[in-house]
Amino acid sequence: MLTIDGVTVRLGGRAILEGASATVPVGARVGLIGRNGAGKSTLMKALIGEIEPDEGEVSKPSRARIGYIAQEAPSGTMTPEEVVLASATERAQLLEELETCTDMNRMGDVHDRLLAIDAYSAPSRAAKILSGLGFDEEMQKRPVESFSGGWKMRIALGALLFSEPDILLLDEPSNHLDLEATLWLENFLKSYPATLVVISHERDLLNKVVDHILHLQGGQLTLYPGGYDAFEKQRAERAAQLAAAKASQDAQRAKLQDYVARNSARASTAKQAQSRAKMLARMQPIAALMEDPSLSFDFPDPEELRSPMITLEQAAVGYGEAPPILKRLNFRIEADDRIALLGRNGNGKTTLARLLASQLAAAEGEVNAPGRLKVGYFTQYQVEELAGEDTPLDLMNRAMDGAAQGAVRAQLGRFGFSGPRAQQRVDKLSGGERARLALALITRDAPHLLILDEPTNHLDVDAREALIQALNDYSGAVILISHDRHMVELTADRLILVDSGTASEYAGSMQDYIDFVLGRNQPKGDRRSGGGKSRGSRGNKTEAQSREAKSELAKAEKTMERLTAEVEKLDRSILEGSAKTSRLDGVSMEELLRRRADTVDSLAVAEEAWLAAGAALEAIGQV
Repeated sequence: MLTIDGVTVRLGGRAILEGASATVPVGARVGLIGRNGAGKSTLMKALIGEIEPDEGEVSKPSRARIGYIAQEAPSGTMTPEEVVLASATERAQLLEELETCTDMNRMGDVHDRLLAIDAYSAPSRAAKILSGLGFDEEMQKRPVESFSGGWKMRIALGALLFSEPDILLLDEPSNHLDLEATLWLENFLKSYPATLVVISHERDLLNKVVDHILHLQGGQLTLYPGGYDAFEKQRAERAAQLAAAKASQDAQRAKLQDYVARNSARASTAKQAQSRAKMLARMQPIAALMEDPSLSFDFPDPEELRSPMITLEQAAVGYGEAPPILKRLNFRIEADDRIALLGRNGNGKTTLARLLASQLAAAEGEVNAPGRLKVGYFTQYQVEELAGEDTPLDLMNRAMDGAAQGAVRAQLGRFGFSGPRAQQRVDKLSGGERARLALALITRDAPHLLILDEPTNHLDVDAREALIQALNDYSGAVILISHDRHMVELTADRLILVDSGTASEYAGSMQDYIDFVLGRNQPKGDRRSGGGKSRGSRGNKTEAQSREAKSELAKAEKTMERLTAEVEKLDRSILEGSAKTSRLDGVSMEELLRRRADTVDSLAVAEEAWLAAGAALEAIGQV
């Protein structure tokens, strides 16, 4: 069990954590969430002992191995495969000992231990993890020093996952991943056999992987059962309860203040007035849930531009004299399009985005766009390059050279930089604040087309929801590259797959693509528009197969209904127990949490069976 007991951490004279307490049950999968700058990474550092709390303590089982990705990415001449295998330190030590051991009895013991830890299948397990993170066979054999920083962090993540610590701590693990690798990681973590604490702002991951939410706000921790959607529901209920309690307290306070004001000067009632005044002084105000009023995205609407905005005809694009990365590009972008680019990292999504942003010229074919087209292009590099002593006001003044101060401040205000916030030093801003500033800078001239390459990496869940709303309100066109499928599903109405050296319309839905990546629903032909077999083609299946699949589907549905009801019942018991005591009807809170985790696992198995049965029926034309 991982226990955080009254932990206070002060940095620069400010309390980041203040008397924070929580208990993480053994085997729990916990999502650690909170607004940007709330102190999540600070808490992680306290958990691994990198930061010593000013007050309180963190306790964990004495023999538990804690796994956490180091700040420095791996480097050197080792291959990704060698780095991952080396993370299993006991295996590496035993193999090294075996090379020099001459004692036959000891050699037998070493062999027995290697068999016990499944050491001989380690290379295949390491390869599977690296493949899931996007490394093909050739990449697994290359030296680590030949990879970029993002790919090195994937290697570090692979090594950590392979080492299978007893308590796995992950801080935004999907930031360096594409959608395909994120989906693989999500599936891997769903079956992780030990305790997991993950900082993430991915709503889908928090709903599908974790069974508890640990919410950090105002330096305090609150543990909620369930995934993110369950947390939001419970938080809304708590907010309503707090609002009601605050209204009641405010009414009581007003009544007491009125009594004191009317009766303090009268000798006959002065004593009672004094007593009520003391009661007022002792009354602790009930704080409403804190919300960040500066959380803001508001894209300026562009002037009207006739469709199509951009037309590509047999276009090709690449870098320098090297062969083109993408060829045979034939599509058009309308003035109000909402497009998501799909495909693994390295397939050319960013290259296509740079072509559309006119940062790269077409090597072949034609790219036609009106001369007055304005494009706002957002990349992670812009966020990382925002640093130094400049303020948002300094940067926007330079970007909008010659513009009136009112216009400059109005543009900053659209993204939450009003008043004093506009004059904070950029190097003091959080990652999420710098992302908002970068978006403010690229949209200063009201572009007709927004191209956003992974815009959510530094944004918390609430900020992502605000960005989704702003994109849906924006009247221009949007091209989105993101591993946040919740954002893609809520903003994009066209999907373009970048794969096999070209890019073309993807005829399926986002869920179709997710199923394909996970291997749950293999495509019934080419999903690209105009290619392959008809989506309605069916194989010839027997009536017996149909009956069996329908039976499995019905059985899985009943199981899911039963388990869902059981989870809801346990949630109510856990909430009642949290409000009253650590035990409820003779059952300890730890036992309730264990039952809930086991039930959620069973529900996940039933859901997989339901999906498999549905896919089988679809394959034989019965749905």
